[in-house]
Amino acid sequence: MKIIVAGASGVIGRALIPLLVKEGHEVAGITRTGQYADQLSRQGVRPVILDVFNREGVFQVLQEIRPDAVIHQLTSLGARDFEEHARLRIEGTRNLVDASLEAGVRRMVAQSISWAYAPGEGPASEDQTLHLEAAPPRKTTVDSVQALESAVAEMPEHVILRYGLFYGPGTWYAPDGYIGEQVKQGQLPATDGISSFIHVNDAALAAVQAMSWPSGCYNITDSEPAAGREWLTAFADALHAPAPDMKPGCESWERGALNGKATRLGWKPRYDSWRSGFRHGLEVTHLNRL
Repeated sequence: MKIIVAGASGVIGRALIPLLVKEGHEVAGITRTGQYADQLSRQGVRPVILDVFNREGVFQVLQEIRPDAVIHQLTSLGARDFEEHARLRIEGTRNLVDASLEAGVRRMVAQSISWAYAPGEGPASEDQTLHLEAAPPRKTTVDSVQALESAVAEMPEHVILRYGLFYGPGTWYAPDGYIGEQVKQGQLPATDGISSFIHVNDAALAAVQAMSWPSGCYNITDSEPAAGREWLTAFADALHAPAPDMKPGCESWERGALNGKATRLGWKPRYDSWRSGFRHGLEVTHLNRL
């Protein structure tokens, strides 16, 4: 299959590319700068230097390559530029979808998040609504997620992956990542809020398998949603950091997510719980495994 990966140099893109190549797909990788072009070429991937905000450029690339599928993993989280990240979800997705439709692409797999659900009892399943009535600043995130998912759903075949919080190499939760550094400095309190996690390699594996899944939304998380007082204590211990301060209470939307829809289709994360993942997977390199 001929596949374009948008966001090929991102944290999921870097884990995903080797898996697609190993499967025998013909892969082109979109990256904003030439920094990763040589690396992509060495992996057997055609590098495409493109800013997805360049609408005309996106149309040209899709018309030239005419892929069978597009995997949308665009983010701007490395620099913690939340405004640009929201713009990528809205404007970048719009450009990718419109160009894909014009080029006759049938399938798109896209990155979303599992913590945009409305408040409710227990972890959220995919049939529950997004938190569209959220107050700022959360509203910016939820509205951008809604825009992304609505646009991707215009594709004839579409799979939306609602990922949990990423940990592993290159993420905020790596030992040298943004959250990792905060924890080592004792700056992050542990609350009662429930979160769901996913290792980047397991997230990439889901994106590969999603190429054959029925259209729809899927929570891509491990199987153990947990309160901050549990997971943050274990995370700090894994980093040999001070135990976090405890701060009772949480936001009403901090509820985690259920992964049964994806696991029933055969997706099986290597780290089914953050407990084993924090012990063994924080510094694991990207795995070429299916």
